[in-house]
Amino acid sequence: MGTIRAAEFFAGIGLMRLGLEGAGIETRWANDIEADKRDMYVANFGEHEFVLGDVRDVRGDDLPDVDVATASFPCTDLSLAGNRRGLGVTAAPRGEEGGSSMFWEFARVLAEMGSRRPPVVLLENVLGFASSHGGRDLAGAVGELNRLGYSCDLMAIDARHFVPQSRPRMFIVGLVEPRAEDAFSENADRPEWVHAFARRHRSARLHARELPPLPAGPSTLAGVVERLDRAAPEWWDQERLARFVGSLSPIQSARLDELRSSDELVWRTAYRRTRNGAAVWEIRADGIAGCLRTARGGSSKQALVEAGHGEVRVRWMTPREYARLMGADDFTLAARRNQALFGFGDAVCVPVIAWLCEHYVAPAAAASSSLALAV
Repeated sequence: MGTIRAAEFFAGIGLMRLGLEGAGIETRWANDIEADKRDMYVANFGEHEFVLGDVRDVRGDDLPDVDVATASFPCTDLSLAGNRRGLGVTAAPRGEEGGSSMFWEFARVLAEMGSRRPPVVLLENVLGFASSHGGRDLAGAVGELNRLGYSCDLMAIDARHFVPQSRPRMFIVGLVEPRAEDAFSENADRPEWVHAFARRHRSARLHARELPPLPAGPSTLAGVVERLDRAAPEWWDQERLARFVGSLSPIQSARLDELRSSDELVWRTAYRRTRNGAAVWEIRADGIAGCLRTARGGSSKQALVEAGHGEVRVRWMTPREYARLMGADDFTLAARRNQALFGFGDAVCVPVIAWLCEHYVAPAAAASSSLALAV
């Protein structure tokens, strides 16, 4: 079929594009409403394909012919850490924050494309999407995609299979023409929540393509950490370090002591939590990072603990470390630190997208007999 072409909705800083490119898929159109994210996207890819603006202003005729449409729509109303308002039944009107209801705008644009609708869609969001409003939000999204002509494959992939970060995410691959061998069954290799969804919604048009086993993934942060000199200003001073250590529970203190006594340098990430009304620090038990979040405050940022040889140092993780945790090692960073942290925390993990596209999305798009979709 030649070059596989994609349109990116809610494109963010461009990590979806990196993943698509890793599978040979070329972005022909991208859109996001946030100027800071657009700046990072343009710094890495140029501005030709990027349309800055509200998706509510996008019309089907605005898009070029594409084979794949991707959408990492906002998770604020679906995440367990968010407000759990869900998708709603329509998109929020102009003048109001769109949130996760922007899914409906994505669907509207697809509908407006008519016979030019792409044969493959790829949606990414938090796992909370599966349980939001008792599963009604997911049912609504699948029902709408079915109405538009897509059979849906539901799955979950954790980024820890590719990078040292625990980042489970839900994916929906919508196909106009799934293969006969992709028919959904009770034997499909999908999480139990997918099978439960299928049992509750027997009229839903679903499929499940067999995929290769996921790789084991790294177990340490050694390939991510920037080796800063002990005297680097990023390391917290003794007063701040003492407050960090003093906030630790007995279990956490024992964990830190074990790290400090190591014969080699080891690294752990730490989050600030509120326990019994007090702010405390908790060090992750394993050697990988917790899920990166949009950096709006101290509790949303991860600190790095470097220990060994009887010493302990602590600092915030750097933008470059955030980039590496998302599989975007050489990404051009934003000028402002928080701009970069926010962009990466709100993005997709590049090697996850590349793997899913290589083994699924790109072959499905290439096998499609036509870009046209019967309306």
